[in-house]
Amino acid sequence: MLKLHPPRRDRLLFWAGGLLGAAAFLLVFGLSPLDVANDAFCRGGFIEKDIQQHYAGWLFYRQSALRFPLCIAESINWPDGLSVAYTDSIPLLAAFFRLLSPLLPETFQYFGWFTLVCFFLQGAFGARLLGLFAKGCALPLLGDLLFVFSPVLWERALRHTSLAAQFFVLGALYYYVRGCREGRYAFPGLFVLNLLTITVHPYFVPMTYAVTLALVLQQAVRTRRPAGPFVFLGADLAATAAAGWAIGLFHGTASGGSDALYGYFSMNLNSLWNPAGVGGMDWSLFLPVQNQVGGNYDAFAYLGLGALAALAASLITLAWRRALHPLRLLRRHWPLAAVCAALTVFAVSHTITANGATLAVLPLPAALIRLCSVFRSGGRMFWPVYYLLLMAAFAGLCRLGRRQAVRLALVGGMAALQLLDLSPGLWQRRTAFAAAQRQEAFPTALTSDFWQEAAGRYTHLAAMDGIQADALHLALYAADNGMTTNDPFAARYDAAALAAQQKTLTQELAEGTLRSDTLYLFAVEGNFLQAVEPVSGSGAWCGRIDGAEGSWYVIAPGMAAYEPDGSCIPYGPDYPLRLADYTDALWNRGVLDSDRRVVCLADSPFARAKLEGAGYLCADGADYAILDVDDSDPGWLMITLDIPDATVLWGKELETKPCKN
Repeated sequence: MLKLHPPRRDRLLFWAGGLLGAAAFLLVFGLSPLDVANDAFCRGGFIEKDIQQHYAGWLFYRQSALRFPLCIAESINWPDGLSVAYTDSIPLLAAFFRLLSPLLPETFQYFGWFTLVCFFLQGAFGARLLGLFAKGCALPLLGDLLFVFSPVLWERALRHTSLAAQFFVLGALYYYVRGCREGRYAFPGLFVLNLLTITVHPYFVPMTYAVTLALVLQQAVRTRRPAGPFVFLGADLAATAAAGWAIGLFHGTASGGSDALYGYFSMNLNSLWNPAGVGGMDWSLFLPVQNQVGGNYDAFAYLGLGALAALAASLITLAWRRALHPLRLLRRHWPLAAVCAALTVFAVSHTITANGATLAVLPLPAALIRLCSVFRSGGRMFWPVYYLLLMAAFAGLCRLGRRQAVRLALVGGMAALQLLDLSPGLWQRRTAFAAAQRQEAFPTALTSDFWQEAAGRYTHLAAMDGIQADALHLALYAADNGMTTNDPFAARYDAAALAAQQKTLTQELAEGTLRSDTLYLFAVEGNFLQAVEPVSGSGAWCGRIDGAEGSWYVIAPGMAAYEPDGSCIPYGPDYPLRLADYTDALWNRGVLDSDRRVVCLADSPFARAKLEGAGYLCADGADYAILDVDDSDPGWLMITLDIPDATVLWGKELETKPCKN
C-alpha cells in the first residue's frame, strides 16, 4: 500500500472526498441546476415550495439599492425592508452577486452551484474526518459514502437550499477530533467555519458552536488555563455577531412568522429508523415508514440501514470482546457528551413524541418557550449527534477487523447496504427534480388574465390580512414586476409594523380613499366585503379571483374597465354569499356543529343588504327558509335555517330570495 505523508494524504482525502460528493450531486440532479440562467426549478418548487421563497428573496434584493448593512431587500416587508437571511437566500452569496449584478445575465440563480459546493465540501470534510480513524485513503473514501449520501443532506438539498451546508457540522467535528489528539483549540479553519455559518443559515450557529464549546472546555480543563480557550471562543462569537450585523440579520424587528412555537417541529423518538421523508418520500428499500406527529417531519434523521446495522454490529461485537469502554470514552470526551445531550434534549423538546403518539408535554414557562422559538425547528439541532453516529458506525467497523482487507470488506458492505437501502429516496429525488424543471410539482395559481392586466400598473402589492393564497408565486410575481410587498412570505417579518400598516390602509378604504399605485389583496372574504363598499364606485375593479390553491379578493384601482375571465367574479349586486370558513370547538367551516342548522356569515354591509327582507337562503336550486338572524356576536351574522344539515352549503355560492307572500 502506498504510504503518503500526513499533509499530502489530507489534501488527497479532501479533494477525492470532494469529487465524490460532487459526483453524487451530479448523479441525481444532473447538470441543469448549474445553468445560472435556468430558474425553472426555483420557480417550480422542488419537493415543496421553499426554494421559491429563496429565489424571490434574491430577486427582490437584486433590485434593491446597495446599502449597509448588506442584504436588505427594500421591497420585502415594505416599507422597512428585510434581510434576505429571513428568506433563506444565502446572504453570503446574495451580497456577493448583488455587487456583480450589472455584469450578470437578466435571469441568474446561484442555488445550483451553491448546492454543488455543499456536496463537494460535505465529501471533503467527511473524508478528512474519517481519515482520522483509518489509515490510507480507500477506507475513509468508502466510509465517506455515508456522508455524501446522508438522507438528512438530501432532504434539504435544493429544498431548504441553505440547510444543505451541513459540511459546517462535519468541519466542526473534524477540528474537534484533531484538537483532542493534538491538544489544540485555536484552529483558524474552525474560527472561519463558525464565522461563515451565520452568513449561510443561522441554524448552523448553535450546531458548530456546540462542538467548538466542547473542544474549548476540554482544552481549558486539560491545561488548567482557561483564558486562552475562552478568549478564542469569545473572539469567534464577536466576529460571528459582527457578520450577522453586516448581512442585516438584526435590521429592524423580525418577530412574526409561523404560528408554530418551539415543540411543534420536535424530533420523534423513532427518527433514527423512520424513513418517512417530506412529500411522501420513502427513504428505505427495507424498513417500513413509521407514524409521526405534527411537525416531526422537519426533524427527519433517518440513519439508513447500513449505518444502523454497522452501529448494532459494532456495539455487540466490541461488547462481546470486552473492547467497549463507554466510561473511559465519557471521561475523555465529557464536554462533547454534555453538548450532545443538550442538543438531543432540545431536539426532542418538551413535547415528547413516539410514533403517532404524544407521550407528554412538559410544562415550560411561556418566556422560555418564546426564547427557544428563536430556533423553533428545534429538531434540526440533532444534526451534530446524527453525524457523530455516522462517524461512530464507520469507526466501530474499523475496530472489528485487524487486517486492512477485512476492514475494507466490512466498510464496503456497510456502504453497499446503505446505498441499496436509500435507493428509493434518491430515485424519488431525481424524479421530483425533473418535475420541478417542468414546473409540474407546484404550478402557479396566477393563471387568470387579471394578473397580466395588472402587471406594470402598480408599485405596491398590499396584503390586507394574513398571508395570501399561493404567497410564494405571488412574491415572484411582485418581484418580476418591480413591486413592493408587505405579504408576510418570509420566515420572519415585523408583525407589529404589518398590523399597523394594514390598519392604516383599512381606515383609508373605509373613508373611500384609494391609493392609485397599490393593488389591494384580501385573504378573508369577510374583510374584503367589509372594506369594498366605500370604494366600489371609485374606478376600481373589485371582486374575487379563484386560483388552484384558494381565492384572492381584490381591489384594483384604475381597472374598472377590466373584463374578467371565467376565474373572476366581479363585486356587485350579483356577487354571491358564502359561509364564513370558520372552525373552532363549536363551529365547523361556518356551520354550528351541535345541530347543523345555524350557519355563520362575516358581518358586512353587503351581507346585511342581501339578507334584508330575505326569507330564503338558496344554493344549487334548493331554498332553505331563514328562521332567525342573530347579529349579537360582533363581526358575525348567525342564521338559523330550516335545513337538516347545513354542511351541504360548504363552499357553495349562496343567493337570497324574499319572503313568499
